[in-house]
Amino acid sequence: MAETNMESNNRENPFFVPYDTPHHTIPFDRITLKDIEEAFIEGIRRDKEQMEKTINNPEKPTFENTILNIDDDPFYYGLLDRVSNAFFNLLSAETNDEMDALAQKIEPLLTQHHNDMLLNSQLFERIKAVHRHHRRLTPEEKRLLDNIYESFCRNGALLDDEGKSRLRQMNEEASMLSLQFSQNLLNERKAYILHLTNETDLDGLPDRVREAAAQEAKEKGLEGWVFTLDSPSLGPFMKYSNRRDLRKQLYFASNTLCTHETPTNNVDICKRLITLRGESARLLGFKSFANYIMKHRMATNTRNVYRLFDQLIDAYKPTALKEVAEIAKTARKSEGRSFTMEPWDLSHYSYKLKMSKYDIDSEMVRPYFELSRVIEGVFGLANRLYGITFKENKSIPVYHPDVKAYEVFDKDGSYLAVFYADFHPRKGKRGGAWMTSYQGQFINRKGENVRPHVSVVMNLTKPTDSKPSLLSLGEVETFLHEFGHSLHGMFANTRFESMSGTNVWWDFVELPSQFMENYSIEKEFLRTFAFHYETGEPLPDELINRIVRSRNFMVAYGCLRQVSFGLLDMAYYTLREPFTDDLMAFEKKAWEKALVFKQQPGTCMTVQFSHIMAGGYAAGYYSYKWAEVLEADAFSVFKKNGIFDPSTAQRFRDCILSRGGTEHPMTLYKQFKGSEPTIDALLRRNGIRRRKKKE
Repeated sequence: MAETNMESNNRENPFFVPYDTPHHTIPFDRITLKDIEEAFIEGIRRDKEQMEKTINNPEKPTFENTILNIDDDPFYYGLLDRVSNAFFNLLSAETNDEMDALAQKIEPLLTQHHNDMLLNSQLFERIKAVHRHHRRLTPEEKRLLDNIYESFCRNGALLDDEGKSRLRQMNEEASMLSLQFSQNLLNERKAYILHLTNETDLDGLPDRVREAAAQEAKEKGLEGWVFTLDSPSLGPFMKYSNRRDLRKQLYFASNTLCTHETPTNNVDICKRLITLRGESARLLGFKSFANYIMKHRMATNTRNVYRLFDQLIDAYKPTALKEVAEIAKTARKSEGRSFTMEPWDLSHYSYKLKMSKYDIDSEMVRPYFELSRVIEGVFGLANRLYGITFKENKSIPVYHPDVKAYEVFDKDGSYLAVFYADFHPRKGKRGGAWMTSYQGQFINRKGENVRPHVSVVMNLTKPTDSKPSLLSLGEVETFLHEFGHSLHGMFANTRFESMSGTNVWWDFVELPSQFMENYSIEKEFLRTFAFHYETGEPLPDELINRIVRSRNFMVAYGCLRQVSFGLLDMAYYTLREPFTDDLMAFEKKAWEKALVFKQQPGTCMTVQFSHIMAGGYAAGYYSYKWAEVLEADAFSVFKKNGIFDPSTAQRFRDCILSRGGTEHPMTLYKQFKGSEPTIDALLRRNGIRRRKKKE
């Protein structure tokens, strides 16, 4: 972003005029924080102006003059969307203290404005009139109208004035708490470092890990080695380090974030968020927040979610217990019969067991997963499946030098999308990986197909002074996962932006992303890009075979870990009363039946569980396992027809990826598959057998 002090008094705010950039991409290099704040204020004013025009329209309410507002200038009235897309994406990928402060200032204004729109009785009366009496609509128009009507109802339009006032207060409080939760977590995660100056403390760490830690120290102006809580640093240390005391130290640093008696403690924030969401749902006529959420989910109700969890626990827990017992046995062989394995030992000894069983380790494959080659491989996969191509365009402005911007072209050579890729950790970026959009796809009033601008943001292993960025297999899977989301965005082909791309029901959105992960261990795919970064030699078949044989290593434990997160989420949001319990005690009980290890005293997942506190997955974390059933079932079709089969890929694109939320997700899935999914494909892939029920 541009520096504020470089601006001229008579320059025009970049958000107020069409972007004079390739494909009208955001001119990050010319935007200042002052521009952003000004655009938010003006965008809210224009939104209110449009609402007043709609309310005061003397004509009978119609789909055109109330839902589409066809006489209004879409660029003029689209200002708030433009600035919101830019700012809130940057807040996750490239924030700083000034941006955080602006977010604290803007968030209550946006929430108030959101409430002003959705709780306006005059506007709702026009929408209700159109919903009851309208011309013959296309299926997509009808779905848009239903979505808007439902959105108003679900946001309090049917409440009396007292109820609207109370809902408004709760919404405003919850939005600020969610923002504070995220800022607290980011600040604590980035503040922690493990600074080592004695080389003996590095016992067991591979040279690559040592070099990365030395680079981290150098960047921080320190001698020795620095380890952080970012995944590319934390993960390898927990896996390789022979220093059990330091592994324990990092484990507790990571698992006690935001629990300490500091201003960044999230305990009370979480308790209040849970209470507010429950109370708002009950005010709207639902028994719990989960019931409120399930109305627009494939799962339909909480019973179906718990049924899935019970099926998975029943199928996977016996295997998970055996997996952990085998790791503990490995640890005792190394440390003695009296050794008791703890959670900070799991990664370390599971690595040793995996090596003894399969002779495979991420350090063996990293030299074959050099980032630029992986990019070629992932883009090549999209080309082979769908015929699309990627071309880097350095004229497209980016918000940080790490970011690469690509033009994407369809198989007929036509322009399809802009794709941003942001690969490595840095101070202003939150942890994890995600896909987002800076511009959604839609058909404008001239009939032009406005193409999307999508972004993938990750925290992959950084290059060092002597080595390029070399990825683990898990990081390749992460790339494929987020790239799957981006394909969902790039292939969008709907009339209305609110239903395009990833604007689908939450338990359907992970299908395209988790589907792509399947390719990470397919030999035909690996052979297209996995070459040694120094010698150019391809990844040996023997190593690929070991990767394939080891794919289900700890798969049951991993499944139960995801189920435990889902159980925790549902426990909070199925509550029918305000949350008054001890947070840590509640957490311990909520996910207990899916845990293989006992929870350590003082640790707490909830206070850093961004998905369900600030990330939109509240009462929806089960979606990952729900979608895993879908994607395993879908990939079985590709396995049958050929993993690169163009006709199957085209059907997947036409039925799933391009349709967004224009139809019920199960309808779309059955159009692709021909039948509803079952859990069987997932069990077969994971090598899990159903336990026979006793007669």
